[in-house]
Parts: sequence; C-alpha cells; structure tokens
Amino acid sequence: MGFTSAVSAQQGAAAGLAYDAQTQGAVPIPPSERALQTVVAEPWFKVSHEGLILEGAIFDGSGNLLFCDVSGRRVLRLTPDKQLSTVVTLDALHPGGLALHPDGRLFIAALDIPKNRGAIYAVNPDGSGLQPIVPPVAGYMPNDLVFDARGGFYFTDFKGNATEPKGGVYYASPDLTIKPVLPNLAMANGLALSPDGKSLWATEFGRNLLHRIELADATTIAPIGSAIAYHFVGPAPDSMRADADGNVYVAIYGQGRVLAFNLNGIPIGQVLLPGRDGGHNLASTSLAIHPGRNDLYVVTSDMDKGQGAAVFHAKAFSKGLPPASSR
Repeated sequence: MGFTSAVSAQQGAAAGLAYDAQTQGAVPIPPSERALQTVVAEPWFKVSHEGLILEGAIFDGSGNLLFCDVSGRRVLRLTPDKQLSTVVTLDALHPGGLALHPDGRLFIAALDIPKNRGAIYAVNPDGSGLQPIVPPVAGYMPNDLVFDARGGFYFTDFKGNATEPKGGVYYASPDLTIKPVLPNLAMANGLALSPDGKSLWATEFGRNLLHRIELADATTIAPIGSAIAYHFVGPAPDSMRADADGNVYVAIYGQGRVLAFNLNGIPIGQVLLPGRDGGHNLASTSLAIHPGRNDLYVVTSDMDKGQGAAVFHAKAFSKGLPPASSR
C-alpha cells in the first residue's frame, strides 16, 4: 500500500474522527490485542450486592475457593457447592494476597495503603492461631505472595509510584531471612512461579509492566535472566496465576479482563467480563485456576456502579497448579 494522497488526507480530515464498535465504550481493547483468542466469562457466584473490593483468589487442597474481601478485612471461603463463610477477619490491615504453606497454614499478605504499612500473617485452615510472619515493623507493604518447593516464599512490596519505584520482589527463606530479588519496582503487585520453579513472574502496577525472571537459585537472577516481557496499555496489571503448561494469566484492574501469556511472555488469549463495555465489573483484581481442571475464576467488583461483587467463570488453556500444601 502506497502513500496516502493529499486528496485522501483532506477527505479524512473533513470527515473527522468517529467512534466505532472497537473504540466506543469505557475500556476498548487495545489494537494489538483485538485479534487474540477471546472468551467471555459467565457469572458464577454473587458475593455481595455491595461493591466490595475482592482480591487474592486461590484454591485450597479441598477445592474451596479462598479470596479476600479487602473492604471488610476478611478472608472468605467458597465451597464447591457455593457455601460462603469467613475464615478470618483482620483487625487493622486489609488482606490482598493469599498462599498456602506446605504445612497447610494460610499465609495472608495485608496492607494499609494510606498509612504505607503492611504485614504477612499466617492462620490455621480454620482461621485460628493468627500470627505475624513478616510484622509491620519490618517496613514492607506486602501485596501478594507465592511459595516455592523449598518452603520459602516470594512476596511483592507495593511501595512507590510510577516516578518513585520504591517497591520490589523479595524472598523469605524457610527460616524467614528476607532478601531482595527484583528491587526498584513501582507498586510491585502480582506474582507467579512456573511449574518447574525456575521462572518467576511479577507485575509492576505503577508502570504497567510484566517482568519475567529466570532464577539461578532462590534469590539470584540468572545471567541475562531478567526481562520485561510485556507493556500493558491502560490500567493496570494486578494479580496473576500460572497454569500447568506454564502459561500465566494476569488480571487487569480497571479493564474487566484477564490476559493470558505463554511461557515466553507472548500474549495468547484473553477473558472478558460481561458488562465491561458499559463500565461494569472493571475492578478485576485476581483469578484462580482449579488444580484439577481448566476452570478459571475471576473475582471482581462493580465498585459504585450497582452490580456488587462477584466471581466469574471461564475456561483456561490448562489446569491450575496444586497448592504448596498438596505437592
């Protein structure tokens, strides 16, 4: 195709810009992502008629879906037959990330963004025995966490902003010695480990980035092993999960969708939440993939738009990874 003629350019200028089916609506799909394999999720469970902020979705070894009611400082459990209950309620900090320790305890990343503080707690499966693992005095703002095969865990520090990258990714060894892995991030958010534990993924909420890290050991990045795999468009990469094939799925807060990437960070699909074109269900913060099958569940909030907080269901490319407690 050749250069546009002066006449054609003048005709285009006279017509002006106009919305079409791909550009109208609250959150149009960016041009580079419109051709991706796309599915629309279906409503699965209404958590509340209020616009609660939900986060931190994971599955436990019994097939229960665990997630956080950030607004109410609660960790919730949804059974396979859709019975909802509260596991634990925190006194001050707001839970946002969950992971299961190999011994079965539930680890909770919690923070208070306005006060710039946070902690990681552990509770028994029934919600008893709450104890600090990384206390507030440690100075972190933990947002999410994931266990490795050694029994240690990676966690993100949500500090900073787009021009002041003060957060990062840290590793807590089984004896709770904490070392930096990927410092100088702007509001480090989601985390995922590949099935073999050799690749670590992290989202940078403040700068719209997906990081892919090849690990030489638990805290050492392999030579030429750190790369920015993807730049997101619009708001903003949040939590993520890996599946059994090594694909990673990133919940996009503010867009009502999930982007799927292969093990090399190439986008290969997306899950859209119903109502997103009209501005509904946009606070899609997190997701979980069932470890026994390729069922994917997205937690989201409609904020102040009237449709409450809910869980949506779609099919992933592969089944999820088992929790650390059942490996």
